[in-house]
Amino acid sequence: MRVATLGFHHESNTFAPVSASLEQFLASGPDQGNELIAKYSESQATLAGFIEAAAADADVELVPLLYFDLNPMGTITSEALETIASRLLAALDEGGPWDAVLLALHGAAASEVHRDADGEILERVRRLIGADVPIGVTYDMHANVSNRMVDAATVVNIYLTNPHVDPRLRARQCADLIFRVVRGEIHPVMALETPPLAVNILRQGTSDSPMKELCALANEAASRPGVLSVSIAEGFPYADVEEMGMAFLAVTDDDPELAREIARELARATWEIRAELEGNAVDIDIALHRAAESEAHPVVLLDVGDNVGGGSPADSTYVLAAAQRLGVTGLFHSLCDPASVALCADAGVGATVELDVGGKTDDLHGKPVAIRGTVQMLDDGKFEDAGPTHGGFRFYDAGPRALVHTDDDHMVLLTSKPRGNTSRQELISAGLDPTTQPIIVAKGVHSPRATYEPLAAEMIWLNTPGCTSADINALDYSYRRRPMFPYERDAEY
Repeated sequence: MRVATLGFHHESNTFAPVSASLEQFLASGPDQGNELIAKYSESQATLAGFIEAAAADADVELVPLLYFDLNPMGTITSEALETIASRLLAALDEGGPWDAVLLALHGAAASEVHRDADGEILERVRRLIGADVPIGVTYDMHANVSNRMVDAATVVNIYLTNPHVDPRLRARQCADLIFRVVRGEIHPVMALETPPLAVNILRQGTSDSPMKELCALANEAASRPGVLSVSIAEGFPYADVEEMGMAFLAVTDDDPELAREIARELARATWEIRAELEGNAVDIDIALHRAAESEAHPVVLLDVGDNVGGGSPADSTYVLAAAQRLGVTGLFHSLCDPASVALCADAGVGATVELDVGGKTDDLHGKPVAIRGTVQMLDDGKFEDAGPTHGGFRFYDAGPRALVHTDDDHMVLLTSKPRGNTSRQELISAGLDPTTQPIIVAKGVHSPRATYEPLAAEMIWLNTPGCTSADINALDYSYRRRPMFPYERDAEY
């Protein structure tokens, strides 16, 4: 059984100021051939699940082709999408014929021309390989799932945890089902239900109510006879696309009525508790005072408005500026600022530097903040984390980094690439002990939870401005469905 695996992974924030260009995609990869095996087989990411499933099946020859992955940011340029699509299709065409294809996609990719970029690529793959070759796809839980994305696939499986700690498991399930399709053992049919409903990013944690209970309902439905898989997509509210919103997907063995029944049951149950899917964050000043007064450490402050995993630039300075103004000390705070990294590198370890850091990408995420301090560390920004991390990733590259201990007692980690704070190894690799930091500012919402929740004395979501603001009602949409809850309170389902 010859099975191709390849992918394209991007979460596109259409409100973010920096577009995802071809140059940026090429600078971050792609990974080709056996590079995919070396990089992902020991991780917990989607590709690892495909690799694991193939390794456990003596009849399967998994052929790794090509994988593009770029940190979330703005809309994908047309040049980037067309180049990526053509390279993926060329690799499939040249390596074929195939008995099956396993695709690692995100589900919230949007380009300048194709707002449903995942659906566009999936349809092109389907046209190339024909109607009879099974396609298995695993999506991120933040996918904005379209009918195109389902219709062009044979089996779709979606992460069911946020922070995402199950990509490998869900991909393994998807691959195992596809192998059974090739053998003629099952005949999957899928039903998609998309009520006019968006869930606030603050309410998307699957270890919290109400998502915890909804995911339990999905797992219970998946255990019914004849059911192959059940998924909930929380959706990505920072993508202005027609499919934005929650989605419910059921896969059964040749039983379309059962699939429709399960998808609708889950959608109705969620609609009934839609008011619980709204959320509010805490004012910056209030959160800083609370953290400063805490006797237990560390207190993790989640910078929602600069959620790098949602497409923000990682250089918001609102929290650091407020700490300076209030006289709160003891922050660990990272900022993407390659120019300041270069100045630190020129000065050298041990040197005193005066810098204006952060706030350089746009006018949404604060202004540069003046700091003075000592350069504590310089490195290439590469580190590894074998523990639980959001998305299951293991290898990290923040570009050249500099750690500055400021005169007002903050640890400011300057990076050359935007990177969310999803691994405690980020601090450890810089010579810091996460457990002794009084306050850790983590740019993210749920993505830092996998690594920091086990050691945090408290986690506080901040009402910070930015292109990933917790106030989704303030976003200026052009393409989303109307009416839709919570934007239009009278929406019906």
